[in-house]
Parts: sequence; structure tokens; C-alpha cells
Amino acid sequence: MASFGDRIRQGWNAFLGRDPTYNIYNPDLGSGSFRRPDRVKILPGSEHTIVTAIYNRIAVDVASLTFRHAMVDENKKFKEDCDDDLNQCLTVEANVDQTGRELIRDVAIGIMDEGCIAVAPTVTTGINDPTVSDSYKIHELRVGPVTQWYPRDVRVKLYNEDKGRKEEVILPKRMVAIIENPFYSIMNEPNSTLRRLTRKLNLLDLMDEQNSARKLDLVIQLPYIVKTPAREKQANARRQSIIDQLTKSDLGIAYIDGTEKITQLNRAVETALPEEIKHLQETLYSQLGITPEIMNGTANETTMLNYYSRTVEPIADAIVDEFNRKFLTKTARTQGHAIIYLRDPFKLVPISQLADILDKLKRNEMITSNEGRALIGLKPDDSARANELINSNINPAGDTKKLTGSNDAPPVEEIEDA
Repeated sequence: MASFGDRIRQGWNAFLGRDPTYNIYNPDLGSGSFRRPDRVKILPGSEHTIVTAIYNRIAVDVASLTFRHAMVDENKKFKEDCDDDLNQCLTVEANVDQTGRELIRDVAIGIMDEGCIAVAPTVTTGINDPTVSDSYKIHELRVGPVTQWYPRDVRVKLYNEDKGRKEEVILPKRMVAIIENPFYSIMNEPNSTLRRLTRKLNLLDLMDEQNSARKLDLVIQLPYIVKTPAREKQANARRQSIIDQLTKSDLGIAYIDGTEKITQLNRAVETALPEEIKHLQETLYSQLGITPEIMNGTANETTMLNYYSRTVEPIADAIVDEFNRKFLTKTARTQGHAIIYLRDPFKLVPISQLADILDKLKRNEMITSNEGRALIGLKPDDSARANELINSNINPAGDTKKLTGSNDAPPVEEIEDA
């Protein structure tokens, strides 16, 4: 703990010893924005519908997987992490604005909304320019939509952290991970189920706005026939008189002649739109492997496993396949490097079943005691046996120690004391 003198000599306070105009205007800070400019924007028409909730649910679940740069064995199974900048981008910090988890979430949302998204290295180091050489190290990654396609290049809209705005840059396809939505025909085709659902929901919102507008929709029946210009002028004057009475009255009260009759038109009209929306929503859920229980958080373990295998993992597979193809050289892949994702198999297991599962895994020497303690949030034990794959219910081979029974003779020291 620092002494009081060290705190005085080495201390720093964000509110003391600064220029009072620093936070008002400082050209060294660059351009400012009241909203986060690097955030992925959802296409217009989807942001106010249930589609956004579906995007967010799937994207959060994809980002909950652990993406990492690792070494794998000949069976493509995880061996150990690679301690390099690419692994830091996936697990800790993708760029100055995002963590690795936020990067994956933006990738998932961009895939579902745009149909295809690009992940490009923005900061690299190497002997040669990364646009002409494959030998470079990735330090930062950014997500952006593809705005123009060329035979061997793409124009990508990326956030420039130095200028504080998004800019379009042309990069070769071989250094940009271009990830396509595996559910493109369901979610992104012009006449796909999700696009039809979005249009129907927007129409329903439009009808609700029209019904809730400040309109009376009245028809006034006058006691005379309106066919001549003079009578039409008289009818318009009568209508304007009623409008003036309603607008100028605090309580909205007007009077009419006893021979006049008013008919109200803004009554509820039956429409098939809600039933069509319900049908499209159920169809979309079935095609994506989603249920209402998944959306409201009440799904059981079997439903969640089906959702992860049918919906979440195909998107995660598309991400890691393209990352492996673009961010790792052929030599690195041959040497056992790979970008993988891992899912906690115990996340969906109830605590009442977790103890029994851990006991079976430990007795079959599949996990150590400390690995089991880590799964339930306990700190590791310091003993050497806690890090060994052993069955505690069986004496190790060559161990001459035996359990003390009721028929064993008492120790010599106890006999002498007696």
C-alpha cells in the first residue's frame, strides 16, 4: 500500500491541475460526436420491429462463445492458447473502442442485418505492406459493411478512430474476412420470411398511427341537397363552422342544427394483418430454430441445445471459417494454428445436476479437482493431488496405506499412555 507521501508525490486527480477550457474546446481531441459513431447501424425499417429483438438475442448468444487463436492437435482439438496480438483481439481488445466480445457481437448483428459483413485489419506490423504481402501481424480489427464489390478487392466502410468518422477504403479480398449469413435466404432475400414480416409490422405500425391521429372522421348530413355551387359553398361554410367550434373550445364541444345528422367513421375495421404477422412470425421462428421460450428466457435445456446447434453455431462456424482462411497463412494452419470457439457445456446445467456430473467426470479421470472447483466458482486447492487425474475413491497403485477400521490395534503411543 502506498504511503501518504507517495500519494502526494505521485498522485494524479482527473479534476485537479488542468486547464479549465480543456473539456470545452480542444482541437487536439479531434472531432466529437454525441452518439457513438463506430456502432453498427441496423437498416431502416427493422429498428422498431420485433426483428431487432431477434437480431440482438442471436448476436448476444454468439458473442457468449469464447473465440480464440489456439493451437490444435491432428484431430483439430484444442491444445493451448496462442499468446499473440490476434488472440488479444479476439479475447481482450479488438480496437481502441471495442472488446473482443463486442467485435463478435457486431459481426453477428451485421451478418443478420446486411447479409454479408467484412472484418478488416486496421493496424498491422510486418516487413511489407499487408495489401501486397501475407506476412504481417494483426493488432486491431474493425467491422464494416461492404459498399462495393470488385473482382479481387472490396470497398469497406470502416470507422477511422484518428478522424472520428467512418470512411470507405478499398482492400484486397485476401486480407478481409467477408462473412455471409448462413440464413441469407431466410433473413436477407428481398422476399424472404423475415423481410415480409418486417414489411407487415411496418404496415401495422402505420395503421396504428393513422388510427391514433387527431382526426374525427365525421360525415355531416345536411338537410338540403348539395349539388349546386351555391349549396356546396354553404356546406363548406357549415363544416368550417363546426371545425372552429371544436378547435376553439377547451372541452371540444360544438352544436349542430336539429335537422343535421353526424355519422362517425373511425371505428375498428377488421383486417387480416395481425393473423398474417402471427403466421410469418411462427414460420420465421421455426426456420431459425427459435421458440418464444428462448426469447423470454424460459426455455429448457433440450430447447436451448437445439437452438445452439441450429442457430448459434452455424453463425459461429461461418465466422471462424473465414477468420482461419484470411487471418492465418497456410503455413500457420499446417503448423496447428487455428481460430476456434468454445462453449461452456455446463452453462445450461442446473445446479442440482452439476454435482453429480462433476463426480462422474472426476471418478472417470476426465477432469481434476481444481478444474471441477473452477466450474463452480471456487478457488484452486494448493495440494498436488488437486491437479492430478485420479479417482479419489480408489487407492493409488503401490499405496500401502489402509483405512483404519474398528478392529485395528491402537497405536503404540496410546498403549504406553494408557
